[in-house]
Amino acid sequence: MTHTIAEIANALGIAAVGDTSIRISGAAEPQSAGPGELAIAMSPKYAKRLAEGQARAALLWSDADWEALGLEAAILPTRPRFAMSGLTRMLDPGQGFATGIHPSAIVDPSAELGEAVSVGPLAIISAGARIGAGSVIGPHCFVGQGAELGKGALLREHASVGARVRAGDRFIMQPGARVGGDGFSFVTAEPSTVEAARKSLGDQGEAQSQPWIRIHTLGGVSIGDDVEIGMNSTVDCGTIRDTMIGNNTKLDNLAHLGHNVIVGDNCLLCGQVGIAGSVTIGNNVVLGGQVGVSDNIFIGDGVIAGGGTKLLSNVPAGRSMLGYPGTQMDKQMESYKALRRLPRLLKEVAELRKAVFKSSKGD
Repeated sequence: MTHTIAEIANALGIAAVGDTSIRISGAAEPQSAGPGELAIAMSPKYAKRLAEGQARAALLWSDADWEALGLEAAILPTRPRFAMSGLTRMLDPGQGFATGIHPSAIVDPSAELGEAVSVGPLAIISAGARIGAGSVIGPHCFVGQGAELGKGALLREHASVGARVRAGDRFIMQPGARVGGDGFSFVTAEPSTVEAARKSLGDQGEAQSQPWIRIHTLGGVSIGDDVEIGMNSTVDCGTIRDTMIGNNTKLDNLAHLGHNVIVGDNCLLCGQVGIAGSVTIGNNVVLGGQVGVSDNIFIGDGVIAGGGTKLLSNVPAGRSMLGYPGTQMDKQMESYKALRRLPRLLKEVAELRKAVFKSSKGD
């Protein structure tokens, strides 16, 4: 499928200039774009490489001098990265999953499938499951007993939805994602060394031998609309109540939500984020890659945590955090700068001590 520059610009509500009748079949980086591709050069840094390719048209920025760049046409958005969201949606060829139910799929007779649901090879849909209209259950996927998926869900290959999971409309699971496993919750008959360590913060000496006994998972997972779960990410069921994820929240690859976690609306949880049990996260929170969150704390609305941050205590709304343990980002940077100056400071102190001792001996 091809689109003219004018069609793309109109669909995105963006200004286009030059020969807008040029047809393009895809997008490419400036240096590798062919004459039938739209070059993505959203800043002068990337536009410098247009001369290395053969693009006739490009997605630039609002005041770009497109003619000086040797182009025949250009799309000039005021917010280029936002324009990319619409452009990539138009050009996305999809995964090519066939319509209908594959003969090798297993669909329980009591499951309810809406109109135009696609079920791929070797997928399993369990008893009492409900799948919304227009959903795609990809190859090797599993949907557990009584699970519910809203309209337009997309489960990529090898995604797994356990029993007692409910997800809203347009739910996306990337390959290997797992939602609805048991929570990691164990207890000992007598107070354990872990409990004692948390109370005293001291060494425990010789450990008492006690078996860990499972606390069974009775809750499920409740997921809002427009939520996406990245590849190989995992979400545990709640122990008694549901683990919850709000509308429009996105989990990157290899993220983990423990049992009883509550995540608000419009959150971004980046790669390898780990959230321990019973954490409450507000709306519009962004946790960078490898952020770790200790159990039973809350994170307020609008919090941003930089990559690698470890949050060990409650974080007020609107705060930017960094480091281990996580502190306010500006204070963490000042501490880091001071730490870098420490060797020089120690050297100066040693020189001063030497001078003072030498002066004292001289007296």
